[in-house]
Amino acid sequence: MRSIYMKSGLGEETYGPPFMFQGLNKGNLDSALLEAKEGMFSAVDILLSTTGIDPCKDIDIVIVTCGSFSPDPSLASLLVNHYNMGPTVKAYNLSGMGCGSGILSIDMAAHILRGTGRNVKNALVVITENIGLNWYYGEDRSMLVTNCIFRVGCAAAIVTNDPNRRRQAKFLLDHSLRTHHGADDSSYKAAFQEEDSKGNTGVSLTKDLIRVAGQNLRAHLTTLAPRVLPVSQLVQYVKSVALSVLTQGESKPIVPDFTTAFDHICIHTGGKAVIEQVGKVLKLSDVVTEPARMTLHRFGNTSSSLVFYELAYFEAKKRIKRGDKVWMIAFGTGFKVGSLVWKALQDSNYDHNNPWYDCIDRYPLKSW
Repeated sequence: MRSIYMKSGLGEETYGPPFMFQGLNKGNLDSALLEAKEGMFSAVDILLSTTGIDPCKDIDIVIVTCGSFSPDPSLASLLVNHYNMGPTVKAYNLSGMGCGSGILSIDMAAHILRGTGRNVKNALVVITENIGLNWYYGEDRSMLVTNCIFRVGCAAAIVTNDPNRRRQAKFLLDHSLRTHHGADDSSYKAAFQEEDSKGNTGVSLTKDLIRVAGQNLRAHLTTLAPRVLPVSQLVQYVKSVALSVLTQGESKPIVPDFTTAFDHICIHTGGKAVIEQVGKVLKLSDVVTEPARMTLHRFGNTSSSLVFYELAYFEAKKRIKRGDKVWMIAFGTGFKVGSLVWKALQDSNYDHNNPWYDCIDRYPLKSW
């Protein structure tokens, strides 16, 4: 584990649940619930204070995503109970969706809001993960990786269709895309929860994961590109595809320059190798992958919330200006790829609740 960790790209300030530091042999339900409550309640408290939204009156939909912890009652019900929400609130609890579920939960909220009447205006989306009951205690190397890179994190957002809140909103959701590649066996098994030979449960991250991520990312981009790229890039891409057909594959299609479509890119911060693979597929410079690399160092892989910590990096650096396009892309078990395209409605402002508040001056690191 030490060998894996030293090569992981994580720093010394990431967060873990209390049981990791208490000498306990195993996490239990109480520690998992404590981890969930601390993350969700603190994130939602700050969100409600910032937006001025009354949880009892103003929230119509609650969506909680946590891939590996699904208690009874659900985490969504935990929030409804804690904030004393009304009996007509619609609650959804997503589990088993992996690191890409933060993006798909926003996509889900947007689709629900688009299909409802004016009486349904605000969706609370809470994006978290849980280590408490998912620590691996065996010796299988493919399963030990998760102990080394996954860390505690949580994000919360209000998604709204209320035009009266446009001035307050940070971003407009311009486009979303989800692709699912689970029909392919190697994609389905690339990250898989199972028992090892001694009966210890863990999530196996196979050696095939990086290849699968690259392959499915290319398939995802084939669908996304026509919807977001400028015409000049699309023309070059079509020409390269035609040339590839005429030369029977001797000439390979070019990879479009996605930096021409977006001002900022939040790359899936799944691990050092994942960031490098995405950078390789998209031909991105170190400047573009900087936020992903620094987020991995500071917070580790916080799973479904990771791209939102990355967005917070851009905000802490005050790089986002009104009208900028921001692209989030993340992967999840299954194997899924999700994209969100945001349009900034205001410049980045000083925010003492930003998770980078106490350390942003130290980043980016000179070496990583």
